Amino acid sequence: MPARPRIVIVGAGFGGINAARRLASVPADIVLFDRTNHHLFQPLLYQVATAALAPTDIASPIRSMFAGQANVEVQIGEVDGVDPAARTVSVRGVGAVPYDYLILATGSEASWFGHDDWRAHSTGLKSLPDATRIRERLLAAFEWAEREVDAVEITRLLTFVVVGGGASGVELAGSIRELADATLRRDFRRIKPAEARVLLYEGGPGLLAGFPDALSRYARARLERMRVEVHTGASVEAVDAVGVMVAGQRIESANVFWCAGVAATPVAAWLGINAGKHGAVPVEADCSVPGHPEVFAIGDIASMTGANGKPLPGVAPVAEQQGRYVADLITARIAGRALAGKFRYRDQGSLAVIGRSAAVASLPWAKLTGFVAWVMWGGVHLFLLNGLRNRLLVYVQWVWAWLTYGRGARLIEGEPPAEQRTS
Repeated sequence: MPARPRIVIVGAGFGGINAARRLASVPADIVLFDRTNHHLFQPLLYQVATAALAPTDIASPIRSMFAGQANVEVQIGEVDGVDPAARTVSVRGVGAVPYDYLILATGSEASWFGHDDWRAHSTGLKSLPDATRIRERLLAAFEWAEREVDAVEITRLLTFVVVGGGASGVELAGSIRELADATLRRDFRRIKPAEARVLLYEGGPGLLAGFPDALSRYARARLERMRVEVHTGASVEAVDAVGVMVAGQRIESANVFWCAGVAATPVAAWLGINAGKHGAVPVEADCSVPGHPEVFAIGDIASMTGANGKPLPGVAPVAEQQGRYVADLITARIAGRALAGKFRYRDQGSLAVIGRSAAVASLPWAKLTGFVAWVMWGGVHLFLLNGLRNRLLVYVQWVWAWLTYGRGARLIEGEPPAEQRTS
């Protein structure tokens, strides 16, 4: 091994960023690859999708995050393969890049459960392009409806279907309802935005799987009070250009937003190993890939069981903690010492916002709902958001929205999406 080992990190999400930062004092050369030039705070994507925030409010240039860390080199590049025997990663347009240690943190992508034809007629929520596409489709639906004369087509345009009752689906459905009821209430002359329908479908028995039943029931009651039509135990059977089929019922809709499932990026195929559930890579107790102690998989792409015997959830805190743990492990190896103990996830709780002044918080020491949980949700997200500028901008936007119901990012870039219309 050379005097200065090379550590390659693939993915600048929560796991990759935390690993790179933790390695700041290590005598090693770190190369951080990502397909984009920005780190994205995914928990607030739904607010970009519903015009509450601008894309720049929740994204930070990766280079600026490491401007003061001399041992990190940031490169835009799409990794499309790994050769563990040769210890190289294949970067499209670049070729083979050698490594001594490899941290794979490429995250997950939306999954349509094998129905890839549904992808063309619905929009996921995993990236900034997804969020801006949802925003444009939402706003365009009201614009098209304003100039439409056919009552049936107006109803179809103003019927919004959200598939998936996890945190993303719940937050998106509630925010769409508030956009229609409050923000757009006085913007149109011919239509009444408040007459729009928002339907939330979840195939499981309740919303927010993984949260206690009491919090799930609170979330449902709150959404229904906001006039979101919640349907649990309702699996999607078909998605096409004019709507969805759910539990034998046909729903005509111009806007289907997919928050129902995720799958790991194809890291298992790169490594030539059998993938676990949702395409994740089964890893050892130290997050390493079996048979390759110098290769680590963290975050959404890693399949690992927690202390409770259940798979670790695909949430940001897991990726952050795994990133720091792996960085400490590599630091110890470079220094010629052992790192005591396997990775253990410290669950600090889960939060989900339901709507204006309402959220749920499942914490190790308490279960909270309503305004108190909402304030906690806001504080935690502001604290975790990268950069003082973004924190200040988001805080100001939130205060303004709370006082006025206003949303300043109501922009359609270019022509409204014409494929929403049937005529």
